[in-house]
Amino acid sequence: MFDTAVQRANMVAAQLRTNDVLDGRLLRAVETIPREIFVPERFRPVAYMERCIELAPNRVLMDARCFGKLAQLAAISATDIVLNIGCGTGYSAAVLGMLGAHVFALDEQEELISLAQLRLQEVGARNVHVARGRLTDGYPARAPFDVIFMDGAIEVEPKVVLGQLTDGGRLVAVKRDGAAGYGCLYVKHGNAIGERAAFDAWLPVLPGFAKPRGFSF
Repeated sequence: MFDTAVQRANMVAAQLRTNDVLDGRLLRAVETIPREIFVPERFRPVAYMERCIELAPNRVLMDARCFGKLAQLAAISATDIVLNIGCGTGYSAAVLGMLGAHVFALDEQEELISLAQLRLQEVGARNVHVARGRLTDGYPARAPFDVIFMDGAIEVEPKVVLGQLTDGGRLVAVKRDGAAGYGCLYVKHGNAIGERAAFDAWLPVLPGFAKPRGFSF
C-alpha cells in the first residue's frame, strides 16, 4: 500500500520547491489534494511521478512542476473568481478551489465531466462548479473572471476567453510554437492585453486552440 500523504510531501519538496514554486498557500493545497484519485486506476501507482498522466486521448493531468508554476504565475487571491478551462477530471479545479473564492470548471467531454463532479465531491470542493461547454467559448454566463487557468496548451491566442477577464485579470497557459513551449501569463489592462513568457513547458494542445494546419508541398 502506498503512503500517498508521504508521496505528496515528497512531490512538493522535489518537484515544486526545487523549481521555485514557493507560494505557501499553493504548496499547502497541493499537499492536501489527493492527486491519485483524479487519474485512471491503472496510473495511480505513478500519480506522483514527474510526468503528465493521460486522462483521455490528447488530454492529460499535467505534471506537478508545470501545474505549480502556472498556478503560482496566476497569483490567485482568496477573493478571486477563477475559470478552469479544460478541467479534465477536476484535479486542477480542486487545488484552485483552495486558493480562490469560486472556481468554474469547464470541459467538453461528458466522461471527464462526470468524473470531475464525482472526484470534486469526494474531496469536498464545495466552491467548485463543473460545467459543460466548448472550451473556445469560455464561460460567458459567469464572466468576468479574475483568473483563467488553461489546463493544457494553446497554439493560438484565446481571444474570446481573454475577453472574459476583469480589468487586471490574468490568464495562464502553456503556449506552444511547434516543438517548443513555455508557460505564459496574459494580463488585461483596460482594452489591452499584455503577454509574458515565464518558463519552458510542453503539454498537448486543448481542443479548439490548435493552429490551422496548412498544406505542405
